[in-house]
Order: sequence, then structure tokens, then C-alpha cells
Amino acid sequence: MDLSTNYLGLKLRTPLVVGASPLGKQIDGIRRLEDSGAAAIVLHSLFEEQIRIEEQNLEDKLAQGSESFAEALSYFPTPAEFQLGPVEYLEHVRQAKRAVKIPVIASLNGSTLGGWTDYAKQLQQAGADAIELNIYAIPTDPALGAAAIEESYLEIVRAVKGSVSVPVAVKLSPYFSNLANMAARLEQAGASGLVLFNRFYQPDIDLEALEVEPNLALSTDYELRLPMRWIAILHGRVKADLAASSGIHQTEDVIKLLLVGARATLLVATLLTHGASHLRTLEAGLARWMERRGYASVRQMQGAMSQQKVKTPSAYERAQYMKVLGSYR
Repeated sequence: MDLSTNYLGLKLRTPLVVGASPLGKQIDGIRRLEDSGAAAIVLHSLFEEQIRIEEQNLEDKLAQGSESFAEALSYFPTPAEFQLGPVEYLEHVRQAKRAVKIPVIASLNGSTLGGWTDYAKQLQQAGADAIELNIYAIPTDPALGAAAIEESYLEIVRAVKGSVSVPVAVKLSPYFSNLANMAARLEQAGASGLVLFNRFYQPDIDLEALEVEPNLALSTDYELRLPMRWIAILHGRVKADLAASSGIHQTEDVIKLLLVGARATLLVATLLTHGASHLRTLEAGLARWMERRGYASVRQMQGAMSQQKVKTPSAYERAQYMKVLGSYR
């Protein structure tokens, strides 16, 4: 039985990929993930803010007068807030490549062009097999139109792709007026893969301190439905490889995503909860299901239940929405 898949031009032993997260911060941890069956790993992100700090040489400036001007200085994250700065991140990529045989994908997180192109080059030189662009922008200006926001995404992809030869994937937000159109344009801009979706962390309010505070909640099974639906719709409409992220916890989740057309499933929450050994459980479950259903390979499964292949394509669109609401008792 062939569990292999191709993602970003990389042949992977299985579709089980470790997504960008703290799981990739320690070399020993990356080794454990490989030993447990991870087919590839996306390292935790290098943030645009970290690049700015290094480029502008702000570390000394941030320390100067910190007791007198704490509020003004808090605009930039302090170096201590990041475990790995840009230089250390590049070394981390080198060490990861030496430590494991599986593909190592670097991740860049930002919202503007910044220093992405220079660091994308350096990440390639450090040995990254591919680069995932984790574009995290929250537009708040009422005067900023959708066309300008979309163009900023395309500019980032063009610039990064123009500076490297390794494949580039874009981790997308679902918040576009026409996601299918944006997916096609990102592919035209040079994206070899699209990761659906970027899971934005939402702030909370501390009612005792009356302060806005960060809040991290791991994904739930229900969140699987959004990437599953859109991968089903995009499969066959774009040539870029489609990867799923968010809500992938059990073998059944992996199977569903492969059936709608995913080339890879990016796992984070389930590994944080159950540990690296859960990869073996997922792989064994996938193999058992394929054998029971008569599938000889993962490639045979991929896209079998995409919108273009199912008997009722409208099931992925508005008609199904109306049917579901009408069926509630």
C-alpha cells in the first residue's frame, strides 16, 4: 500500500506533516517527530518584527532609558519575547536539516514586504526545502479597499518567489470576498502551494484587570469543515498543491481531507495534546481504512470527493446551507 504524496515538489512518505508550532523549536523534538512518522515539518515562524529589530539594530535602543520610557518602548517586541532571533533561526534550520532526513519547511510570518526577500534567500541557503508564508494582516482602516489588501498579498508572494528557487506556499486567511479568485491569483504570483487556513488567534478581555489579553485555544474538530469545504471547491480549479490546517485530530479527519483533494495535512493541536506518538496512530488508521475500502494509494484517494467529482456539487455550496437549516427540528 502506497501512503506517499507529493507536496510542494517534495515526495513525502505520508500526508502527515507537522505544522508550524512550538513542536519545531527543539532539535531533539524534531528528531522524535521524524522517528514517530512525521513526513515533513514546518518550523515555527520567523516574525517580521524580529527581522525589523535586527535590520534596524534596535536591541540597544530598546534597552536605553527603559525605566523612563516604558510605554514608548513597548511598541516593538523585546528580543527576549522571541526564543530565536533571525540569525538563530537560520542556524536552527541548518541544524534541523543535519538532524533529520524528512523535508524541513521554514515559515515566515508577517504582513508587509519588510525584509522577507532577503531572509527568504538566507533560509534557502540554510537548507530549507520550501518556505511557507504565513501572512497575518488585520486591516482596520475603513479607507483601505479589498483590492489594495489583496494586492499586498500578491506583492509579498511575487517578491519572495522572485528571490528564491525553492517552492513557496502561502498560508491563507479565509476572509476574502472571493477566495477562489484569490487562490488563482496567488498561484499566478508564484505560489506552489496553498495552506487552508491561517488560524488567527483572537484576543480576550480580563474583566478583573480590564485589560485586553492574548488567548490561545487549540483547534476543535468542527474547525475542520472550513478547510475541507474549500479544498473540495478548489481541487481541480487551481494547480497549486492544497494543504489543510486546523481541526485535524483523528484518522477520520485526515481521510476526509485527502478525499476532497488535500496533498498534505498539517497537524499541530492533536500532537500537542497526544504527543508525537499519535502520528503512528493516525498512519495506522489511514492504512486500515484504505485497505478496507480497496484503495491502493493515497494518490488514488485524493480528490475523489472534491466538488468536481461528487454527484451533487451543490452540496458544497448554498443549496446545502438551505437544506441544513430547513432540517433543524
